[in-house]
Amino acid sequence: MPVRTASPTDLSATLTFNGRDITLPVVTGSEGELAIDIQKLRASTGLITLDPGFGNTGACRSAITFIDGEEGILRYRGYDIAELAARSTFLEVAWLLLYGDLPTRAELEGFSGAVTRHTMLHEDFRRFFEALPKDAHPMPVCAAAVAALSTFYQDATVAEDTAVRLVAKMPTIAAYSFKHSIGQPLIYPRNDLGYAANFLHMMFATPCDGYDVDPVVARALDLLLILHADHEQNCSTSTVRVVGSSRANLFAGISAGISALWGPLHGGANQQVIEMLERIEADGGDPQTFVDRAKDKKDNSRLMGFGHRVYKNYDPRATILKKACMDVLERQGQRSRQLDIAMRLEEIALKDDYFISHKLYPNVDFYSGIIYKALGIPVNMFTVMFAIGRLPGWIAQWLESRSDPDARIARPRQVYTGATRRAYVPVERRR
Repeated sequence: MPVRTASPTDLSATLTFNGRDITLPVVTGSEGELAIDIQKLRASTGLITLDPGFGNTGACRSAITFIDGEEGILRYRGYDIAELAARSTFLEVAWLLLYGDLPTRAELEGFSGAVTRHTMLHEDFRRFFEALPKDAHPMPVCAAAVAALSTFYQDATVAEDTAVRLVAKMPTIAAYSFKHSIGQPLIYPRNDLGYAANFLHMMFATPCDGYDVDPVVARALDLLLILHADHEQNCSTSTVRVVGSSRANLFAGISAGISALWGPLHGGANQQVIEMLERIEADGGDPQTFVDRAKDKKDNSRLMGFGHRVYKNYDPRATILKKACMDVLERQGQRSRQLDIAMRLEEIALKDDYFISHKLYPNVDFYSGIIYKALGIPVNMFTVMFAIGRLPGWIAQWLESRSDPDARIARPRQVYTGATRRAYVPVERRR
């Protein structure tokens, strides 16, 4: 789907600098959000803007995902996340993100079939995994493996073919990285299983023992992937776009996105939630005590899984995951002490004036870690699961940036704060 130009408006913004007024146009998006267009600011004034973290900077125009953080709204291509989670599948959502519309039955069957046919990795990849340390974290393993795919598909000039290969092979790469880390044989994918079920099979089956995939468990995993499929211009998505702006291939962009997601401030948050719940449980399981400590500025305790850079309301994905979490545990006949603690934490925080005034509500990470743990996914694989889900969003963003006629190679400016011009001093005269 081509990128649409942001619509001009009758509004403008006036910047006064050094006694001179500069008028800047204001454009609007399809949901009414306004932006000051500063593309000609530097050329006309010599000025740049300073915005650490790019929290107030629109780096692109995109038709993929809409977020209203104040209202707690998340939509993919115009479809509400709650409706997609209730009625769709991950591969259907992947098609939606990649091509802009929900697929017809024939399109979905064709796409699903193509993904299934490409799940196998080249046999030489066995040597790739064997060359890595057993205790390597799965995220850099996955990043390296995705980058290595470009050496196997050097003639992959059709972006759509590469996209299908990546969606198909990412679960296989992730499962292989896990099997390698625990010293078990690699398990081939099965063409008779769905996307999520196939991943669970490759993760937990062995040559001696099969793995019967519970459809409720597979559906829960599919749901998690849907909820993570895209989230606008976050750190890893921006990384994919920046790498793609140099015309590096899709494999390189996705590998870079995985590396960005690996950071604990981005993809590692659900692991931190589990570690927090474990700490509360070890300390006696009193959520109120921990909440009080989290509010104490002298205490370094933090309430993980609450608050979001974008959402200033309840993360709509958290509501969906809360129910899914209870469904999975009920299906498996488990009672999770950590889920009990999490729900009590949520109840306390949502009634506490401190968290209300700071707009700290549960986010997607708060319940996702509990579900992953209930599914048997080890903690060091949580971020990998995030990457599998986010993959179609990354690819869609990369494709969109390539089709934008106004796209340029990313080249942020800076405000220099170093030394001014200095004369060179010979080494024998330096002190």
